[in-house]
Amino acid sequence: DMGGILTIPHKTCIFLATVSSIVSVPMVFDANTARWFNRTVVLLEEPDPSELQNFYEVGSWSWSWMEPLLGTASFVLLAAQLIRAQMVNMGLRPYTAAVQKMRAKRLHNEFPQYNENIVMDFSRTARLTQ
Repeated sequence: DMGGILTIPHKTCIFLATVSSIVSVPMVFDANTARWFNRTVVLLEEPDPSELQNFYEVGSWSWSWMEPLLGTASFVLLAAQLIRAQMVNMGLRPYTAAVQKMRAKRLHNEFPQYNENIVMDFSRTARLTQ
């Protein structure tokens, strides 16, 4: 079944978005996670532990390096949504259309005795996954 393979880009996007959204909260507000990330990646001087008593203080400290990352990611997602909306307005679906066309041709080649247009139209309207 090609449905699983053909949906890998969609499933990868869902997975990465889910993981990113879950991980971003402790990266900003959890003292242990923020300290680990700072020691591993950022390498800034850590504030005195008395300055990291609650998640507000941790967020204030970690935001100095998380804000550019999260801000850029948010802008990229916003731009991607705008691009996708305009593509939908224009009827463009490059990946999905290519997959549907490939599947329609394969189905027609499998059943050449039937009307090509009907078989290909049927294939295009079927879901990619079960």
